Amino acid sequence: MQRVSRINGQRALWALASLRGTVAWTALTMVALSGCSKDEKAASGGQDGGSGQGKPAAVEVVALKPGPVRETQDYLGTLISRTSITVYPQATGYVQSIEVRPGQKVEAGQVLLQVDPREGRALLEGVQAQRASAQANLELAQRSLQRSEQLVREGLMSRQEYDQAVAQSRAAAANARAVSAQLAAQAVQLGFTHVKAPFAGIVGDIPVKVGDFISPQTAITRVDQSQALEISVALPAERAAQVKPGETEVEVLGEKSEPVAASTVFFVSPTPDPQTQLVEIKATFQNEAGLLAGQRVPVRVVFDVHEALRMPTYAVARQSGQSFAWVVVEGDGGGPAAQRRPVTLGDISDNAYEVREGLQAGDQVVVSGLQMLQNGQPIEPKPHPERREGVGGGGDAGVGGGGDAGVGSGTDAGQ
Repeated sequence: MQRVSRINGQRALWALASLRGTVAWTALTMVALSGCSKDEKAASGGQDGGSGQGKPAAVEVVALKPGPVRETQDYLGTLISRTSITVYPQATGYVQSIEVRPGQKVEAGQVLLQVDPREGRALLEGVQAQRASAQANLELAQRSLQRSEQLVREGLMSRQEYDQAVAQSRAAAANARAVSAQLAAQAVQLGFTHVKAPFAGIVGDIPVKVGDFISPQTAITRVDQSQALEISVALPAERAAQVKPGETEVEVLGEKSEPVAASTVFFVSPTPDPQTQLVEIKATFQNEAGLLAGQRVPVRVVFDVHEALRMPTYAVARQSGQSFAWVVVEGDGGGPAAQRRPVTLGDISDNAYEVREGLQAGDQVVVSGLQMLQNGQPIEPKPHPERREGVGGGGDAGVGGGGDAGVGSGTDAGQ
C-alpha cells in the first residue's frame, strides 16, 4: 500500500510540473506575439491612418482660378439647305440619257439629263425655212417700194398704189421679225433638252429612267446646296424664352461631341408647334465639315456664359450624394496635408465644374490618387503636368478623380 501511494504521489507531481510548463510556455508565446504586433504596428504607423506619417504621399494638384462657365444643353437638330430646288424639265420628250447619279456633286450648268432632241431640231429647221422665206419676201417688198418711190416722183404711179407698196414692205418686215423671234424661241427650246443644274450642289433621287416620256410637270430630281446650311432645333417653351437672336450660340457637334460648326441664332418662332408644343429656333452657318442637308445632328445650345470659379471634373470625389474636394492645407507637422472639403457644384463646362460654395480662388485641389487619401494625411503636392497654369478646358478627362466625377454635359441633359 505504501508503494502504491508513493507511485500515485510521483504521478501527481509530474502532472503538476507539466501543467506549470504549459502555462509558462503559453505566457511566453503571448508576450512574443504581443511584441511582434507592437513592432508591426510601429512599422506601419498604427491603425488610425498614420501610414503617411513616415513618407508623404505624392499627388498632383491644380490651383483654382475663375474662368468662363457656359450654361449649355444638348438637343437634336435638322440641317436644312438654304438653296434647294426641285428640277423640272422645260422640254417635252423622251429621256435619252441620264448624265449624273443620285448623291453626286455637280457644278452650276452641268448637264443632269438629256431629252431626245430630234423633234426639237426638226421644228427648228422648219422655223429656219420660214425665216428664209420671210427674208426673201422682205427683200422683194423693199425693192418694190424703191421702184414705187421713183415712179411716184415721175408721175407714173398713183398715190394709192404707192401706199400699197409701203404697206406691203412694212408687213414683210414685221413678218420677218416675227419669224426671227420664233426661231430664237425654238433654239432656246431645243437647248432645254439639256436639263442642267441651276447651281452647284448635290443631286437627290432621280425617279425617271431612260426611255420615260417627260413634260414640264415631271419632277426630274432635286439639287441641294450644302455650302450654306440652316440648323433647326426644337426647344421647350421655357428654354426658348432664354434664347436671344444674334447672341445665343448654337454648336453642331461631331462624333466626339466636339463642335464642328457654330453660329448665332437668327430666328425664334413666335408660337410653339401645336403638336409638340416645342419652339423652333434657327441658325445658319457655312458648312466646312461635309454635312448634308436633311441630316439629323446633335447640337449644343449655349444659353449663358459667365465668369465663375472652376474645378476639374476629375478632382471631384463623391460619397452618399455629397461632392468633396481634397484641398492642400498646412498639416499638424507644418508640412502640406490633404483635407477633405465638401463643395457645392454648378454646371459643367469644358470638363470643369462651376464651384458655388466650399472653395476659393487660389486653393490647390488634388487631382490624382483621391481614393487613397485620408483626412489630414501628409502629402507631397506636385503641379499637374497639363494644368500648371490653372484650370482650363477639357482634354484629359478621366485622369484620377472620384468614382463618378465628370459625368454629363449640363444640368439638364438635352433631348
